[in-house]
Formats: sequence, C-alpha cells, structure tokens
Amino acid sequence: MANAMRGLGLSPDVVLVSSARRTLQTLEALSPLPDSPIIEPMDELYLASWQNLLALLHRVPETARSVLLIGHNPGLHDLALALTGADAMARNPDARRMAEAFPTAALAEFSVSSPWASLAEGGGRLVRFMIPADLPEMAA
Repeated sequence: MANAMRGLGLSPDVVLVSSARRTLQTLEALSPLPDSPIIEPMDELYLASWQNLLALLHRVPETARSVLLIGHNPGLHDLALALTGADAMARNPDARRMAEAFPTAALAEFSVSSPWASLAEGGGRLVRFMIPADLPEMAA
C-alpha cells in the first residue's frame, strides 16, 4: 500500500495514528512519508467509534490539506461509510465495494470541501477505495 500511496501522490500533512502496536507498525511500513507530516499517536483512536473518529477530525488544524487516519475497525469502516453518505453509496461502485468489506490495510481516499471542524455525515466524496488484493504485487 505504501508504493500505491506514493504512486498516487498521496502526501498527508497530518497523520493521526492509534498508539496500538499494530497501527504504529503500519505507519512504520508507510515510512518515510513525503513532506514530513505531523504525526500524532493517539490512545483515543484505539477501537474508537466513527463518531469519536469524526470528533478527532474536527480538531485537525484548518491549515492541514490532507489527513491520514490509521486506526481500527469497525470504527474506520463505519466512518468511511458515514462520510460517503447513502446517496453516493447508490451511485459509486467503489463505495458499494467498500460497504461490503474494509479489510486490514484498506485505503479509502476522500475529498472534503468543508472545514475539518464542520465535517459531517455525507461530507466526503470517495475518490478511491483500494485493498491489498487490488495491488499488482499482491495479485500473483
């Protein structure tokens, strides 16, 4: 997934990462991240509900253009579904695929037009959804 993120030019300004060992290992596997983002290990990300994850995103500085959230399911999956919203779910094949499963190392990229502090349900446009099995190096 690290190579895919680099190939897509994904470069977060802020990384919110659960302080759990597995998520810190995920962050390490993605390193080095371009542009030296602010990295915030957070205990409150561990098994957080989507509502709590959204509340954490509300605290992201408005100067941050992009955020990478590394956490746990079911909260991440539920947050991705909430950001996508029901209307987009019907129109977007990636959203429907994301609704079916959100496996370990899945990447959901969203475009968000509102300020972080006012991000709400349906407030994200799903740009892409990728899972490890989608990657060429995994399709052997």
